[in-house]
Amino acid sequence: MYKKSSQQNIFNTNKVTHSNKHSFATRILAWFDQHGRKNLPWQQNITPYHVWISEIMLQQTQVATVIPYYQKFIKAFPDVMSLANAEQDEVLKHWSGLGYYARARNLHKAAQTIRDVYAGEFPEKIEQVMELAGIGRSTAGAILSIACQQSHAILDGNVKRVLARYYAVEGWTGSSKVQKQLWQYAENLLPDASLQRTADYTQAMMDLGAMVCSRSKPNCEQCPLHADCKALQLGAVDRYPQPKKKKPLPEKSAVMLILQNTQAEVLLQKRPATGIWGGLWSFPQFEQQEDAKVWLQEQYNIGLDFAKKLPKLKHTFSHFHLTIQPILLSIEIDQKGIMEANSQLWYNMDTEFNGGLAAPMTTLLNLIKKGISHDKNG
Repeated sequence: MYKKSSQQNIFNTNKVTHSNKHSFATRILAWFDQHGRKNLPWQQNITPYHVWISEIMLQQTQVATVIPYYQKFIKAFPDVMSLANAEQDEVLKHWSGLGYYARARNLHKAAQTIRDVYAGEFPEKIEQVMELAGIGRSTAGAILSIACQQSHAILDGNVKRVLARYYAVEGWTGSSKVQKQLWQYAENLLPDASLQRTADYTQAMMDLGAMVCSRSKPNCEQCPLHADCKALQLGAVDRYPQPKKKKPLPEKSAVMLILQNTQAEVLLQKRPATGIWGGLWSFPQFEQQEDAKVWLQEQYNIGLDFAKKLPKLKHTFSHFHLTIQPILLSIEIDQKGIMEANSQLWYNMDTEFNGGLAAPMTTLLNLIKKGISHDKNG
């Protein structure tokens, strides 16, 4: 147990000196040489484009989840120009299931900017990179340090955790005050140019946070920084970084109408570009069953008398829970194809869908394919 005077002394040593900076970097790099990740798909044939795609996919998503999506995405869009020239539906199709779909829309928009403003060449000035849609200071720094060997700090979730523990930084890391403090540490700890290992240092900081200084079970004995980690000295590693005070997520509900025509095709609608599942395709969605009933009457002059309620689905967004009540209804209509300026279409479930689908839509489509639609009782 540390005395108050000892704790005060610890927090007074937070200033980064040249010797501390050199020791920090050399220890991080020595650990990386032995334990760091070097065989991830985006670490092969490193280019700004490959690093950019991986960094965006890795935002709030685990490496194991990202790998197959990254491989599929790069196969479909091997360079900036192929991504820029693609239809947004095609981009969202290759993002379906990965979540946070604004990332995909911003990737597409940024690729078009690179095509139109920079003649297809990824910009190499950090100010220019940060002006691209969906790219902030940390992502820009990661791209340019890993792909272009430029000296830039990063501050993703893993690095925030390492620095918050190493310096026992008080407060939520998402607050502007704490972020400013962490950015100062990150900048001051950048290794000297003489080491010529900018890319390795950036990757090492991310790997250390992901593999050793993890959120729930940090392995302090294996950490190259354990000798002078302030949180460890205080016996309070689990106290840092301090989380944001959580409020219960609000509960919302929606009705999704699954219409099947005489060809067993289902009706899909393209969602608005902004909002949840922006730009993706989904079943017609309503706040209440009565709203669905009114829409059906207006569109097809039928009611819900023979509709079947399917099991409810619960989907959690970052800011609320959504409970979906799917309602399945077969209608006598042979209309098919794309309608209403590409905003609606009848989809043949035996074919591959050429657009983006949110996870709940994929789940519902799979349920229907398994034969639920043939059970008209209950």
